[in-house]
Amino acid sequence: MKIGILVNEGPYQHQAADSAYQFAVAALKAGHQVQRIFFYHDGVHNASSLTEPPRDDRQIVQRWSQLAEEHKVDLVVCIAAALRRGIREQNLAPGFRISGLGQLVESGIQADRLVVFGD
Repeated sequence: MKIGILVNEGPYQHQAADSAYQFAVAALKAGHQVQRIFFYHDGVHNASSLTEPPRDDRQIVQRWSQLAEEHKVDLVVCIAAALRRGIREQNLAPGFRISGLGQLVESGIQADRLVVFGD
Protein backbone atom coordinates (compact mmCIF):
# COMPACT_ATOMS: atom_id res chain seq x y z
CA MET A 1 0.00 0.00 0.00
CA LYS A 2 1.23 3.51 -0.82
CA ILE A 3 0.85 5.91 2.08
CA GLY A 4 1.09 9.68 2.12
CA ILE A 5 1.48 11.51 5.42
CA LEU A 6 0.60 15.12 6.30
CA VAL A 7 2.18 16.66 9.44
CA ASN A 8 0.57 19.92 10.61
CA GLU A 9 2.22 20.45 14.01
CA GLY A 10 5.70 21.37 15.20
CA PRO A 11 8.11 18.88 16.73
CA TYR A 12 8.09 20.01 20.35
CA GLN A 13 4.65 21.64 20.74
CA HIS A 14 2.44 18.68 19.94
CA GLN A 15 2.42 14.88 19.87
CA ALA A 16 1.55 14.88 16.14
CA ALA A 17 5.18 14.87 14.92
CA ASP A 18 6.14 11.94 17.14
CA SER A 19 3.00 10.03 16.16
CA ALA A 20 3.60 10.66 12.45
CA TYR A 21 7.18 9.45 12.74
CA GLN A 22 6.19 6.30 14.64
CA PHE A 23 3.42 5.62 12.12
CA ALA A 24 5.84 5.99 9.19
CA VAL A 25 8.34 3.60 10.79
CA ALA A 26 5.62 1.03 11.54
CA ALA A 27 4.22 1.30 8.00
CA LEU A 28 7.67 0.75 6.48
CA LYS A 29 8.33 -2.24 8.75
CA ALA A 30 4.99 -3.71 7.68
CA GLY A 31 6.11 -3.53 4.05
CA HIS A 32 4.12 -0.48 2.97
CA GLN A 33 5.58 2.33 0.89
CA VAL A 34 5.61 5.78 2.50
CA GLN A 35 5.37 7.74 -0.71
CA ARG A 36 5.74 11.25 0.74
CA ILE A 37 5.58 13.12 4.03
CA PHE A 38 4.33 16.68 3.61
CA PHE A 39 4.95 19.25 6.36
CA TYR A 40 2.41 22.06 6.53
CA HIS A 41 1.42 24.86 8.95
CA ASP A 42 3.60 24.62 12.10
CA GLY A 43 4.71 21.19 10.90
CA VAL A 44 7.38 22.94 8.82
CA HIS A 45 9.39 23.35 12.04
CA ASN A 46 10.15 19.61 11.81
CA ALA A 47 12.51 20.49 8.95
CA SER A 48 14.55 23.23 10.62
CA SER A 49 18.27 22.59 10.92
CA LEU A 50 18.35 25.36 13.55
CA THR A 51 16.63 23.14 16.13
CA GLU A 52 19.01 22.22 18.97
CA PRO A 53 17.27 20.12 21.64
CA PRO A 54 19.26 18.96 24.67
CA ARG A 55 21.23 15.75 24.07
CA ASP A 56 18.93 13.73 26.35
CA ASP A 57 15.79 14.93 24.54
CA ARG A 58 14.14 13.51 21.42
CA GLN A 59 16.07 14.42 18.28
CA ILE A 60 12.97 14.73 16.12
CA VAL A 61 14.49 16.61 13.17
CA GLN A 62 17.42 14.18 13.05
CA ARG A 63 15.03 11.20 13.10
CA TRP A 64 13.18 12.56 10.05
CA SER A 65 16.49 13.04 8.21
CA GLN A 66 17.56 9.47 9.01
CA LEU A 67 14.19 8.12 7.84
CA ALA A 68 14.58 9.92 4.52
CA GLU A 69 18.12 8.63 4.05
CA GLU A 70 17.49 5.02 5.06
CA HIS A 71 14.15 4.53 3.30
CA LYS A 72 14.28 7.14 0.51
CA VAL A 73 11.15 8.84 1.85
CA ASP A 74 10.32 12.17 0.19
CA LEU A 75 10.14 14.87 2.91
CA VAL A 76 8.45 17.96 1.48
CA VAL A 77 8.03 21.28 3.27
CA CYS A 78 5.34 23.72 2.15
CA ILE A 79 7.11 26.82 0.85
CA ALA A 80 4.40 29.31 1.90
CA ALA A 81 4.12 27.92 5.43
CA ALA A 82 7.91 27.76 5.76
CA LEU A 83 8.52 31.33 4.62
CA ARG A 84 5.81 32.63 6.99
CA ARG A 85 7.76 31.02 9.83
CA GLY A 86 11.22 32.15 8.73
CA ILE A 87 12.34 28.78 7.38
CA ARG A 88 14.26 28.98 4.13
CA GLU A 89 15.96 26.40 1.96
CA GLN A 90 19.35 27.07 3.60
CA ASN A 91 17.80 26.28 7.03
CA LEU A 92 16.52 22.83 6.05
CA ALA A 93 17.87 19.71 7.70
CA PRO A 94 19.25 17.00 5.39
CA GLY A 95 16.62 15.03 3.49
CA PHE A 96 14.01 17.81 3.38
CA ARG A 97 13.07 19.86 0.34
CA ILE A 98 10.80 22.86 -0.16
CA SER A 99 7.93 22.76 -2.63
CA GLY A 100 4.34 23.90 -3.04
CA LEU A 101 0.93 22.54 -2.12
CA GLY A 102 0.80 20.73 -5.44
CA GLN A 103 3.04 18.09 -3.87
CA LEU A 104 0.39 17.47 -1.20
CA VAL A 105 -2.35 17.20 -3.83
CA GLU A 106 -0.20 14.82 -5.88
CA SER A 107 0.45 12.70 -2.80
CA GLY A 108 -3.28 12.51 -2.11
CA ILE A 109 -3.90 11.34 -5.66
CA GLN A 110 -1.05 8.83 -5.90
CA ALA A 111 -1.27 7.32 -2.41
CA ASP A 112 -3.82 4.71 -1.41
CA ARG A 113 -4.22 6.54 1.91
CA LEU A 114 -3.32 10.03 3.11
CA VAL A 115 -2.94 10.07 6.88
CA VAL A 116 -3.10 13.44 8.67
CA PHE A 117 -1.38 14.22 11.99
CA GLY A 118 -2.37 17.40 13.83
CA ASP A 119 -5.07 19.98 13.25
